[in-house]
Amino acid sequence: MRHAVVTGANRGIGLELARQLATDGWRVSGVCRTSSAELRDAADAVWDGIDVSSADLREALRVAAGEASIELLINCAGILQRETLDDLNVANIRRQFEVNSLGPLRVTEALLPNLVQGSKLVVITSRMGSIADNSSGARYGYRMSKAAVNMAFASLAHDLAAREIAVGILHPGFVRTGMTGGNGNWNADEAAAALLERIGELDLASSGRFVHANGEQLPW
Repeated sequence: MRHAVVTGANRGIGLELARQLATDGWRVSGVCRTSSAELRDAADAVWDGIDVSSADLREALRVAAGEASIELLINCAGILQRETLDDLNVANIRRQFEVNSLGPLRVTEALLPNLVQGSKLVVITSRMGSIADNSSGARYGYRMSKAAVNMAFASLAHDLAAREIAVGILHPGFVRTGMTGGNGNWNADEAAAALLERIGELDLASSGRFVHANGEQLPW
Protein backbone atom coordinates (compact mmCIF):
# COMPACT_ATOMS: atom_id res chain seq x y z
CA MET A 1 0.00 0.00 0.00
CA ARG A 2 1.28 3.46 -0.89
CA HIS A 3 2.36 5.48 2.14
CA ALA A 4 1.70 9.22 2.51
CA VAL A 5 3.04 11.42 5.31
CA VAL A 6 1.28 14.74 5.95
CA THR A 7 2.53 17.38 8.39
CA GLY A 8 0.07 19.75 10.05
CA ALA A 9 -2.50 16.99 9.68
CA ASN A 10 -4.58 17.56 12.81
CA ARG A 11 -6.81 20.25 11.31
CA GLY A 12 -7.63 22.39 8.29
CA ILE A 13 -6.19 21.54 4.90
CA GLY A 14 -3.76 19.00 6.34
CA LEU A 15 -6.60 17.04 7.93
CA GLU A 16 -8.60 17.06 4.70
CA LEU A 17 -5.58 15.87 2.73
CA ALA A 18 -5.14 13.01 5.21
CA ARG A 19 -8.83 12.09 4.99
CA GLN A 20 -8.97 12.10 1.21
CA LEU A 21 -5.72 10.21 0.80
CA ALA A 22 -6.99 7.52 3.18
CA THR A 23 -10.25 7.29 1.25
CA ASP A 24 -8.22 6.87 -1.94
CA GLY A 25 -6.43 3.85 -0.49
CA TRP A 26 -3.25 5.38 0.86
CA ARG A 27 -1.74 4.42 4.19
CA VAL A 28 -1.57 7.79 5.91
CA SER A 29 0.72 8.94 8.71
CA GLY A 30 -0.35 12.30 10.13
CA VAL A 31 2.31 14.48 11.77
CA CYS A 32 1.29 17.12 14.31
CA ARG A 33 2.15 18.74 17.61
CA THR A 34 -1.21 17.79 19.15
CA SER A 35 -3.48 15.11 17.72
CA SER A 36 -7.22 15.42 17.17
CA ALA A 37 -10.06 12.93 17.19
CA GLU A 38 -10.65 13.70 13.51
CA LEU A 39 -7.06 12.85 12.61
CA ARG A 40 -7.10 9.64 14.64
CA ASP A 41 -10.21 8.60 12.72
CA ALA A 42 -8.66 9.44 9.35
CA ALA A 43 -5.03 8.31 9.58
CA ASP A 44 -3.49 4.89 9.95
CA ALA A 45 -0.84 6.35 12.24
CA VAL A 46 -0.50 9.64 14.13
CA TRP A 47 2.99 10.96 14.82
CA ASP A 48 2.08 13.53 17.45
CA GLY A 49 4.21 15.60 19.77
CA ILE A 50 6.29 16.65 16.74
CA ASP A 51 7.01 20.36 16.26
CA VAL A 52 8.64 21.10 12.89
CA SER A 53 10.70 23.85 14.54
CA SER A 54 12.05 21.72 17.41
CA ALA A 55 15.71 20.87 17.88
CA ASP A 56 14.99 17.12 17.98
CA LEU A 57 12.87 17.07 14.81
CA ARG A 58 15.17 14.79 12.81
CA GLU A 59 15.42 12.19 15.56
CA ALA A 60 11.67 12.25 16.26
CA LEU A 61 10.74 11.80 12.60
CA ARG A 62 13.28 9.07 11.95
CA VAL A 63 12.12 7.12 14.99
CA ALA A 64 8.48 7.48 13.89
CA ALA A 65 9.15 6.53 10.27
CA GLY A 66 11.55 3.69 10.90
CA GLU A 67 12.44 2.03 7.62
CA ALA A 68 9.02 2.50 6.02
CA SER A 69 9.01 3.79 2.46
CA ILE A 70 7.22 7.07 1.82
CA GLU A 71 5.75 7.57 -1.63
CA LEU A 72 4.24 10.98 -0.86
CA LEU A 73 5.46 13.58 1.64
CA ILE A 74 3.26 16.66 2.05
CA ASN A 75 4.55 19.57 4.14
CA CYS A 76 1.40 21.37 5.27
CA ALA A 77 2.31 22.65 8.75
CA GLY A 78 2.41 26.44 8.88
CA ILE A 79 1.52 29.55 10.84
CA LEU A 80 0.28 33.01 9.89
CA GLN A 81 0.73 36.21 11.87
CA ARG A 82 -0.19 39.68 10.71
CA GLU A 83 2.64 42.18 11.12
CA THR A 84 2.48 45.69 9.72
CA LEU A 85 5.29 48.20 9.50
CA ASP A 86 3.82 49.98 12.52
CA ASP A 87 3.65 46.74 14.51
CA LEU A 88 6.83 44.91 13.52
CA ASN A 89 7.32 42.01 15.92
CA VAL A 90 10.65 40.48 14.95
CA ALA A 91 10.17 37.49 17.25
CA ASN A 92 6.94 36.63 15.42
CA ILE A 93 8.66 37.00 12.05
CA ARG A 94 11.48 34.71 13.19
CA ARG A 95 8.96 32.13 14.42
CA GLN A 96 7.26 32.09 11.01
CA PHE A 97 10.62 31.46 9.34
CA GLU A 98 11.27 28.57 11.72
CA VAL A 99 7.92 26.91 10.97
CA ASN A 100 7.10 27.95 7.40
CA SER A 101 10.57 28.00 5.80
CA LEU A 102 13.00 25.85 7.77
CA GLY A 103 10.34 23.40 8.96
CA PRO A 104 9.53 21.88 5.54
CA LEU A 105 13.21 21.76 4.59
CA ARG A 106 14.13 20.03 7.86
CA VAL A 107 11.23 17.55 7.55
CA THR A 108 12.39 16.72 4.03
CA GLU A 109 15.99 16.19 5.14
CA ALA A 110 14.90 13.99 8.04
CA LEU A 111 12.69 11.75 5.90
CA LEU A 112 14.86 11.72 2.78
CA PRO A 113 16.14 8.18 3.52
CA ASN A 114 12.52 6.97 3.35
CA LEU A 115 11.71 8.55 0.00
CA VAL A 116 12.10 6.16 -2.91
CA GLN A 117 12.52 6.47 -6.65
CA GLY A 118 9.27 7.91 -7.97
CA SER A 119 8.21 9.47 -4.65
CA LYS A 120 6.61 12.91 -4.64
CA LEU A 121 7.55 15.76 -2.31
CA VAL A 122 5.13 18.65 -1.81
CA VAL A 123 5.01 21.89 0.14
CA ILE A 124 1.71 23.70 0.70
CA THR A 125 2.86 27.28 0.34
CA SER A 126 1.09 30.54 -0.54
CA ARG A 127 0.95 33.00 -3.39
CA MET A 128 1.67 35.56 -0.67
CA GLY A 129 5.26 34.39 -1.12
CA SER A 130 5.22 35.69 -4.69
CA ILE A 131 7.20 38.90 -5.14
CA ALA A 132 5.57 39.66 -8.49
CA ASP A 133 2.08 39.11 -7.06
CA ASN A 134 2.49 41.32 -3.96
CA SER A 135 -0.07 44.09 -4.46
CA SER A 136 -0.97 44.91 -0.85
CA GLY A 137 2.16 44.77 1.34
CA ALA A 138 2.27 44.06 5.11
CA ARG A 139 2.31 40.56 6.67
CA TYR A 140 6.09 40.61 6.51
CA GLY A 141 6.84 37.37 8.30
CA TYR A 142 4.34 35.28 6.35
CA ARG A 143 5.25 36.72 2.96
CA MET A 144 8.99 36.46 3.56
CA SER A 145 8.80 32.93 5.01
CA LYS A 146 6.72 31.68 2.09
CA ALA A 147 9.07 33.25 -0.46
CA ALA A 148 11.93 31.49 1.32
CA VAL A 149 10.26 28.07 1.29
CA ASN A 150 9.41 28.51 -2.39
CA MET A 151 13.12 28.99 -3.09
CA ALA A 152 14.05 25.99 -0.95
CA PHE A 153 11.71 23.68 -2.81
CA ALA A 154 12.75 25.03 -6.19
CA SER A 155 16.28 23.98 -5.20
CA LEU A 156 15.03 20.60 -4.00
CA ALA A 157 13.47 20.02 -7.41
CA HIS A 158 16.97 20.25 -8.92
CA ASP A 159 18.71 18.30 -6.17
CA LEU A 160 16.24 15.40 -6.17
CA ALA A 161 15.78 15.06 -9.94
CA ALA A 162 18.52 12.41 -10.19
CA ARG A 163 16.58 10.33 -7.64
CA GLU A 164 13.43 10.77 -9.77
CA ILE A 165 11.60 12.54 -6.95
CA ALA A 166 9.20 15.21 -8.24
CA VAL A 167 8.67 18.34 -6.15
CA GLY A 168 5.39 20.28 -5.99
CA ILE A 169 5.16 23.89 -4.77
CA LEU A 170 1.42 24.36 -4.34
CA HIS A 171 -0.82 27.25 -3.29
CA PRO A 172 -4.19 26.03 -1.94
CA GLY A 173 -6.11 29.21 -2.70
CA PHE A 174 -7.96 31.35 -0.16
CA VAL A 175 -9.39 28.62 2.07
CA ARG A 176 -11.89 28.86 4.92
CA THR A 177 -9.88 27.57 7.88
CA GLY A 178 -8.94 28.65 11.37
CA MET A 179 -5.84 30.33 9.92
CA THR A 180 -8.00 32.65 7.80
CA GLY A 181 -10.61 33.21 10.49
CA GLY A 182 -13.17 31.25 8.46
CA ASN A 183 -12.83 33.57 5.48
CA GLY A 184 -12.07 32.32 2.00
CA ASN A 185 -13.28 31.35 -1.45
CA TRP A 186 -13.70 27.63 -0.78
CA ASN A 187 -13.70 25.06 1.99
CA ALA A 188 -10.79 22.93 3.12
CA ASP A 189 -12.21 19.75 1.58
CA GLU A 190 -12.58 21.46 -1.81
CA ALA A 191 -9.04 22.85 -1.65
CA ALA A 192 -7.64 19.47 -0.62
CA ALA A 193 -9.36 17.73 -3.52
CA ALA A 194 -7.90 20.24 -5.97
CA LEU A 195 -4.44 19.94 -4.42
CA LEU A 196 -4.57 16.17 -4.77
CA GLU A 197 -5.45 16.57 -8.44
CA ARG A 198 -2.32 18.68 -8.90
CA ILE A 199 -0.27 16.13 -6.95
CA GLY A 200 -1.62 13.39 -9.19
CA GLU A 201 -0.43 15.34 -12.24
CA LEU A 202 2.98 16.10 -10.74
CA ASP A 203 5.93 14.51 -12.53
CA LEU A 204 9.58 15.25 -13.21
CA ALA A 205 8.67 17.46 -16.16
CA SER A 206 6.58 19.75 -13.93
CA SER A 207 8.78 19.45 -10.84
CA GLY A 208 9.66 22.74 -9.17
CA ARG A 209 6.81 24.81 -10.59
CA PHE A 210 4.78 27.19 -8.41
CA VAL A 211 1.17 26.21 -9.02
CA HIS A 212 -2.28 27.20 -7.72
CA ALA A 213 -4.57 24.37 -6.68
CA ASN A 214 -6.76 25.30 -9.67
CA GLY A 215 -3.87 24.49 -12.02
CA GLU A 216 -2.77 28.06 -12.74
CA GLN A 217 1.01 28.54 -12.81
CA LEU A 218 1.92 31.38 -10.44
CA PRO A 219 4.61 34.04 -10.81
CA TRP A 220 7.62 34.05 -8.54
